Amino acid sequence: MSRVRLGAVGAGWWATSNHFPIFAGRDDVELVGVCGIGPELGAVRDQFGFGMATTHYSELLDAGLDAVVVSTPHDLHYAQAAAAIDRGLHVLVEKPVTLNASQGWDLADRVTAAGVHFLAPYGWNYKPFTIEAKRLVDAGHLGTVQHVLCHMASPTRGLFAGDTNHIRALWDSQTSGPDPSTWQSPAHGGGYAHGQVTHSSALLFWLSGLRAASVMAKVSTGGAAVDLFNAAVITFDNGALGSLSGAATVPDGDPYQVDIRIFGTEGVLLLDTERERMSLHRYDGQKFDLDVPPGSGAYECIVPPNRFIDLITGASTENNSDAEVAARSVELIDAMLRSAAGGGAEVLVHDDDRETP
Repeated sequence: MSRVRLGAVGAGWWATSNHFPIFAGRDDVELVGVCGIGPELGAVRDQFGFGMATTHYSELLDAGLDAVVVSTPHDLHYAQAAAAIDRGLHVLVEKPVTLNASQGWDLADRVTAAGVHFLAPYGWNYKPFTIEAKRLVDAGHLGTVQHVLCHMASPTRGLFAGDTNHIRALWDSQTSGPDPSTWQSPAHGGGYAHGQVTHSSALLFWLSGLRAASVMAKVSTGGAAVDLFNAAVITFDNGALGSLSGAATVPDGDPYQVDIRIFGTEGVLLLDTERERMSLHRYDGQKFDLDVPPGSGAYECIVPPNRFIDLITGASTENNSDAEVAARSVELIDAMLRSAAGGGAEVLVHDDDRETP
């Protein structure tokens, strides 16, 4: 394939600040069309050189595409991604890819049946130090996972409960900032669990290969319309236990916190984006301590859109955030919110017989 014919469903702040500049800068991508709403759609088309603009995504999907990037509000992802997959198109879908478990796994099944590439752009899954952590885990240095800690906190109070323009200022978008109706509305998948825990949980599932079996969770809104704080106790399919926490109230300008610790029968993995460290220490005394360059822990999403195109062209075969990883994150968050709505009672994450690879 000489050039990937790409369409974009969604033309808001994140697409225009991150994805579109990357795709527009590649010689092997043709930006066929963009679908969106609002008065800025024509300006977005002209800014990035899309061949057409439409307010109907079905019209875009029928425009002879090879691939689609979906970056619409969370509650719209499923229908738009499913329609693209069913047309045999490769799909990059923003996280969370869906808001409930059944839809997440349905997308994974559709991807398998269609034989297309699917990537959810989780930036931390593509950092060199997390890739090294994954290599060590896959080499068996942890042994069997018995316990995990998964924590994330970020400077996102404004995104979920106030003025969203602070988040906009972190990325250079010429469109309006994040839409509060997406991030601050429970009906549209707003809140910290869907908006941020999706990152940390997807990183955990990719690193560990675990799948959650049951969860007991509580959330707190801190006076907002959506959750700002999350706490959960998780049991995984293999019997391992885990604790998960999330908080939206890191002061603006402070670094994001993602702290994952995995305890196995052979050793312990520590991965920390804030203090920028990664180590795996084995009980036999062997130690792997990676020298992580300053600034490497900061969040960015440069590699995933590029990797999506590379998968399609055959330039790469490595997908660190495929439909399986995305579905495991979705089903955990779905179960967490169901548990919290029931007062923290333990709920099953899944009831199918899907085998863990």
